[in-house]
Amino acid sequence: MSTTANNKVKCLIWDLDETLWEGTLSEGGGHVLCSGVLDTIVELDRRGVLHSIASRNSYDIAIQRLRELGIDEYFLVPQIGWFDKAEMVARIQRDLNIGVDSLAFIDDQLFERDAVRHRFPDVRTYSAEQVTEITSLAEFAPTVLTSDSGRRREFYRAALKRNADETEFGGTEKEFLESLKMRFLVRDARVEDLGRAEELVVRANQLNSTGVTYSFDDLHAMVESNENIVLVAELEDRYGSYGQIGIAVIEVGAAEWTIMLFLMSCRVMSRGVGSLFLGLIAERAALKGVRLQARFRDTGRNRPMYVTYRLAGFTEASSLDDRTQLMMLSEGFQYSKPAYVEVIEEWSNCE
Repeated sequence: MSTTANNKVKCLIWDLDETLWEGTLSEGGGHVLCSGVLDTIVELDRRGVLHSIASRNSYDIAIQRLRELGIDEYFLVPQIGWFDKAEMVARIQRDLNIGVDSLAFIDDQLFERDAVRHRFPDVRTYSAEQVTEITSLAEFAPTVLTSDSGRRREFYRAALKRNADETEFGGTEKEFLESLKMRFLVRDARVEDLGRAEELVVRANQLNSTGVTYSFDDLHAMVESNENIVLVAELEDRYGSYGQIGIAVIEVGAAEWTIMLFLMSCRVMSRGVGSLFLGLIAERAALKGVRLQARFRDTGRNRPMYVTYRLAGFTEASSLDDRTQLMMLSEGFQYSKPAYVEVIEEWSNCE
């Protein structure tokens, strides 16, 4: 296992003129994709890397040209207009809710790349000439490929539709959550889950309770061990499946359980299922008659996980080092399950 942040690219942002297609759209170009572009788009999509656009062009004309080229469906929240490209990158980051250091930007113009880097030093930039090299670069190579990888664009597109509908919803937040008809499943991790579990551990830098990353072999050993419980969580609603969105690794003792790792996908934290996941673990610990505690290590980026622990009834008990807290579930705390989520539990310690 490692506590080093993994900086894989989660979204590649494309310029259009002389980068994605040949020529300048406003001057009659854009009829032919540049060499290697289609192969790069398709391969990265298969790997679970998202695509977006930052281009100074007419939005309607550019989108129509993307449709004519048969590639419009690959691009999420495209930013096309006559404003600053760094601002376009900022809007993509906001709309996709992806860390800035997980974004990459490709453009044929050096000054555009420099402008983006000036505002966002952590965004990696590439020249148009590098398009055929991108799929061979380590930052675009996922640690593991899973069935969820090739569906990531589908998951994000559903999330964007869900979020847009929420914005337009006329009722309360609770009423909107009720309308989602969510089903939350918690179950024992199986060997066939570990690829996606490893991928989630690597990708969820901001929502990892300790910053520790476990390899496939680490997780496999814990699944096979009687000293650990490894749980995975899945969520679906009326818009579709979110896929596997959470993991908990629990060290099991005779008198206490210790949550060594707890993480959630950023796509679901606003749904309150992080606290729900912890609440279900707390229920099982109470049934077993053991204390429940958890480790939280401040990575500088994972504050939401600390808040999630506090909302689920955990308080700081002691400091393990200058950045790591041992948190204890408050005695007598009763977590109230939200009525708008159907909960399904399929794990060996839930009896």
